[in-house]
Amino acid sequence: MTTDSSSTSTSAAGGGISTFKGQERALRADRLGTGGLLLSVLAATAPLMVVAGVMPTTFAVMGIVGQPLLFVLLGVVLILFSVGYAEMSRHVHNAGAFYAYISRGLGGTAGAGAALVALVAYNALQIGIYGIFGFEVSGLLATYADVEIAWWIPALGAALAVGLLGWLKIDVNARVLGVLLVIEVLLVVIFDIAALADPGKEGLSLHAFNPDTLTGAGVGTALCFCIAAFLGFEQAPVYAEETSRPHVLVPRVMFFAVGGVAVFFALSSWALTVATGPSAIVGTAQKQSAGMLFFLTESRLGGTFTDVLHVLFVTGMFAALLSFHNVVARYAFAMGREGLLPAAFGRTSGTSGAPGTGSLLQSVVAVVVVAAFAVADDKPVGDPTAPVLRLFTWLGNIGALGVILLMAAASLSVVVFFVRRGAAGAQAWRLVTSVLSGLALLVIAGYTVKDFEVLVGAGPDSSLSWVLPGVIGLALVAGLLLGLVLRARAPEKHARIGLGNEAFQLDKAASS
Repeated sequence: MTTDSSSTSTSAAGGGISTFKGQERALRADRLGTGGLLLSVLAATAPLMVVAGVMPTTFAVMGIVGQPLLFVLLGVVLILFSVGYAEMSRHVHNAGAFYAYISRGLGGTAGAGAALVALVAYNALQIGIYGIFGFEVSGLLATYADVEIAWWIPALGAALAVGLLGWLKIDVNARVLGVLLVIEVLLVVIFDIAALADPGKEGLSLHAFNPDTLTGAGVGTALCFCIAAFLGFEQAPVYAEETSRPHVLVPRVMFFAVGGVAVFFALSSWALTVATGPSAIVGTAQKQSAGMLFFLTESRLGGTFTDVLHVLFVTGMFAALLSFHNVVARYAFAMGREGLLPAAFGRTSGTSGAPGTGSLLQSVVAVVVVAAFAVADDKPVGDPTAPVLRLFTWLGNIGALGVILLMAAASLSVVVFFVRRGAAGAQAWRLVTSVLSGLALLVIAGYTVKDFEVLVGAGPDSSLSWVLPGVIGLALVAGLLLGLVLRARAPEKHARIGLGNEAFQLDKAASS
């Protein structure tokens, strides 16, 4: 990031942080409290989409009855990960989160590689949801309004709405996300209670929590499906610069998020097994597919509740789209501020203080990808090989693989960061949890790569099994090469990778 000699140094209110051009290079502080940050983070987990989509798919494809136990085990792994990750957030406040932490621990070149992986992974997660969103909206219109439209029309409409909201203040976004999230969680909880009050033939069976249910070749792949349901909790540090007390709020929100998500998903997946009976859950999921939750609510809570659930299924996906959009925009902002992207991305917009250029970039990329899949769509919407569904499965799994690898790398960087600072003794137990979680995440990443053709529904000999995960590999290589080039040709930029707001102090010193 080169020094702009025409810039004027000012001080952010209350933060003592040097900024330039009226805070254009600083995200606005004090926008989010605990509630707003928690809602922004949890919206990305799209709880209704997980319960209605991911859980039935995992039961049907992998035949693993013990899915509730998997959520408990993954919750433990991710809490172990959060111990070191949260402690790192007390020392590093940067919208680049993953890549900033990795830079501080493993160096600027590794950080540049992580930055490109994060940008690609979160873009893939966000854009993939447009596929299932368009599919569901077109289905709702056909069912309830007798209107036939192509899936890509509502998908592009949502991209426009998300892009517009992305330019608003983050606290406005948090309120939108909060309303949508609370309603969909409430409806799932109502189903859970109804299922437990009216169980299937086997009663309130706890068989799904029996370790014996986690046997067979499908367990590793089921782990991949289930960990994707958690993605979003790790985003709390992305908003650190926009909170009043990041060293307190970010760790608090992360533990609330991962603990709450683990309990919520474990109980909800258990409720599904209780509603059908553990012995019938796999067969029911295979027969009903993504309609299983709605099939079960219809008989217990009636048609009106089920209709409302269908609508909230769509609004929940929109909330996830907005949440991931905000994360991508902030990664782009952090990268622009530190020289990994053109400097224009390191500017905030107008009075909202939002990373407008990063938001625009994400919207443009989303529209281009959705348009490409729309042009390629030559199959009926219900065909499982239709591009609308491939958009969701392909990009969703690419993004999940990228984030899992980032979490594993972040676990290693936590260890190196504190060892280099001479704090290994004081942080010993946190380093142990980071090592344990890092190893577990590497195992899950290995299963993800190994079983990628299952995750995306391709054949065993399909080139997709290496082409799609190769996207993350290419992003990593491109990022590492960028880091090496910067280290050789622009060492001052390389030295600032991961510094975030601290780089302002360097700019101030250089211009004085």
